[in-house]
Amino acid sequence: MKLATDVTHCDDLMKALEGFRGYAAPVVQRWGISLASRLGSGSRLLVAGNGGSAAQAQHLTAELVGRYRDDRPPFSALALHADTSSTTAIANDYGVQEIFARQVAAHGRAGDVLGLLSTSGASANLLVAASEAHRLGMTVLALTGPAPNPLAGAADDALCVEAPTSATVQELHLVAVHMLCEAFDQAVERRAAAERRYGAVERGESAQRRHRERWAFLTEEEAT
Repeated sequence: MKLATDVTHCDDLMKALEGFRGYAAPVVQRWGISLASRLGSGSRLLVAGNGGSAAQAQHLTAELVGRYRDDRPPFSALALHADTSSTTAIANDYGVQEIFARQVAAHGRAGDVLGLLSTSGASANLLVAASEAHRLGMTVLALTGPAPNPLAGAADDALCVEAPTSATVQELHLVAVHMLCEAFDQAVERRAAAERRYGAVERGESAQRRHRERWAFLTEEEAT
């Protein structure tokens, strides 16, 4: 048993995670707040990736449509690669590079968000999708491997994971997904709390207004 070789993967992950904690947190926090505002106002999140990144992207949509920790309303999030009939038909008729872009054209609207995951940051089908999303007025967020890379350059905002192997990049992408869900849920709760406070104030003001109107009406009756 070669112990040193067996634990190399864990060592690589631990080393990459040390730096990741610092540079990932502000980006993920920013994304969580933005997504909570966008999706809470009726926009939707479209996501896509290839291979292992497809699994990570679909993990994110599952957490948003379902839930992450506590119960909350569902939010619109679609994993484009999960529609196998559409992806295979598009690949057959238009080519593999168009499998996500054509779905973005079908489902995306101005104000929506497109999330793209890629360990290399060079997948042609994701780059074409990013271009189509921008044409529609969507915001593009990218989770990639080390910078610089084409996808990070094509996105409106990117979190580029510094790690030596694709496996470690994907593992940190999953960490980023969970951090994003945490930030998203916190932002959703703050938004809901603010709306409850506003509603309470508005109800209080309405009650006071009704009381004043009733008092004015009774006073006017007495005067006549």
